[in-house]
Amino acid sequence: MAEKPVSKVRSGQSQAEIVEAFSDVDEARATGLRQILDENGRALAAMPALSPTDLVRMYEGMLRGRLLDEHLLTMQRQGRIGLYLDARGQEAGVIAAAHAMAADDYFVPALRESAAALYRGLPLRTYLAQMLGNANDLAHGRQMPGAVGSRASRHVIGSASVAAQMPHATGLAWAARMRGERAVVVGFVGDGGTSEDDFQSGLNFAAVFKAPVVFVCQNNQWAISTPLHNQTAARSIAIKGLAFGVPSFRVDGNDVLALYAVIKDAVDRARTGGGPSFVEAVTYRMGAHGPSDDPNRYRDPADALAWQDKDPLLRFGVWLDAQKTLTTEAQTATRQRIDEEIRAAIAAEEAAGPPTVASLFDDVLAEPSWLLDEQRAEYLRLRKRRRS
Repeated sequence: MAEKPVSKVRSGQSQAEIVEAFSDVDEARATGLRQILDENGRALAAMPALSPTDLVRMYEGMLRGRLLDEHLLTMQRQGRIGLYLDARGQEAGVIAAAHAMAADDYFVPALRESAAALYRGLPLRTYLAQMLGNANDLAHGRQMPGAVGSRASRHVIGSASVAAQMPHATGLAWAARMRGERAVVVGFVGDGGTSEDDFQSGLNFAAVFKAPVVFVCQNNQWAISTPLHNQTAARSIAIKGLAFGVPSFRVDGNDVLALYAVIKDAVDRARTGGGPSFVEAVTYRMGAHGPSDDPNRYRDPADALAWQDKDPLLRFGVWLDAQKTLTTEAQTATRQRIDEEIRAAIAAEEAAGPPTVASLFDDVLAEPSWLLDEQRAEYLRLRKRRRS
């Protein structure tokens, strides 16, 4: 069937002056719901080209994120870390994007994408050191817990300013292209972030200059306590991208295979000069927004129970078992192995202790000056005198 362009006619405008905005096919992709696995783990469409090794690795990446959330949430409530924002229920988009990227690509997170850094090479103990802000923390405890960055794995430190990472992602992508690199940037944003000016600016600039960037919106239905229907009157979040001339796709955010297929196509298109894409992942935040939030005060607990049946990890596991790629027994053994790794890493990093006081003066200047050395010595002298 031929694509039918959608257009708007203004008063006094001739037919020749009508500008085609987007086709019926574009609109269907931005307002439908792409699925490969249904809620029961049954295949609905052709599978993307992934080996059994790829599939198992993706499952392990999602599981590692889930288990870390469980451990670190407990640690936060016990006062062992200061802050933690979990991603339970949203693991599919994070790991699908990370697997679709090349090693030289950049990952620009929003608030709940730390598992991507681990998936792309950040050591678990380095990650936990940052969460604790201990002596092994590369930032010497100067960042908020969860503000994880890795130059080696090209994982950018997240911004607490909502949607500020959209222009950052576009700028990274444009700079990479100007330098002749083939790197693609994948940037994340939440549904609430799509109401911010930075969302509009980042998307528009990327479209105009064909920056090699893929934006992924984790539409988890709630921007803290603001429900999606109070966030936008649009039929979907993805359709907003069409207004900027950006190919846009609405995908089941709990279907890791559908997300991988869409994001991989978008990354490949960006790498070959096709410009940006925008992907809406329709998912759900299973827990609270943060440690001071009580979601039972503003959302129906029955909704959360209904979304538990759409759990991305459970759905993927059912399909892997049916394919004999990773049986239920093997999944149980994998869970135990990863849980033991996490427990051992936490114990090791908690034993490391805090950063040294002298580290306050580290990294202030690339080449320490005599003045900085003098300040360090004076500070340590005064500290010693006050403690004596």
